[in-house]
Amino acid sequence: MFKKIIFLLAISTAVQSSELDNLIDSSSAIVDQIDTGVKLVGAGMDYAHTGGGLSDGTLSSTAHITTEQVDAYNLAVENFANYQPYGAPVQQVLEDMAMDSLEEMDVAIGTFTEVVVDMIAVQQVAEKAETASTPKQEEEVQTFVVENQDMLTITQEEVETYNTSVDQIETSANEASAYLAVANSEAADFLQQSIEDNNTTSADVNIFYDAGAQWVAMGYNTTRNLTVVMLNGSGNYGLDMYYSEADILALGTESEFYKTSPIGMGYDCFFEMDCEQ
Repeated sequence: MFKKIIFLLAISTAVQSSELDNLIDSSSAIVDQIDTGVKLVGAGMDYAHTGGGLSDGTLSSTAHITTEQVDAYNLAVENFANYQPYGAPVQQVLEDMAMDSLEEMDVAIGTFTEVVVDMIAVQQVAEKAETASTPKQEEEVQTFVVENQDMLTITQEEVETYNTSVDQIETSANEASAYLAVANSEAADFLQQSIEDNNTTSADVNIFYDAGAQWVAMGYNTTRNLTVVMLNGSGNYGLDMYYSEADILALGTESEFYKTSPIGMGYDCFFEMDCEQ
């Protein structure tokens, strides 16, 4: 559902694009030269027909257009042909934001993977304990624990790193998915049209995903309004994005990341290549 609510935003002064500045400067420089030339021609016509006066013979050079001025102007025209008066398309902005979130997620995944490898010996303990059905086997588990106690001990720092990385991965994954979903739907065209209707640019709006409100929002510095795209399926045009916990865990179980992990493959298979066929 697309709707607008009042939202306070700091007002910022719009900055002219360098493309427009270059076009103004380079075209004005040539116009100034032409202006000088027209004045000189007009004056020459008047005094030539009447014998009323003379120049020193060098004034025409002050009206010359230089090669540098022409090159600067032609380059400005070429660049301005691709100028985007409303800024980068909203779809591109959303895709770029999704890439930023994906990069953040990749960093968190790297941290998560490292700490899991550090802690994963707990899986070996669990596997041995689960298969110990006799006192003899229990004794073997105890011996293993005693001999490897330092390796098997999990520190609070590792736990905090694990918890933080899981949180960051979920946050970044949700952000990326939300931005890409809006970018690949008619909602992107709606947001683009809204920018144009408000006579602003994509650089002068604030686009963000709000997990609590369940929307991707776009705020305007000029009007202080907020335009939102709902992600929970509400309304006629909202995106239905939310999975249940069961669906997400089922998706994760089928993921390549899970299947090739120590959990998915089993400790001995992953580390010792002792895999049952």
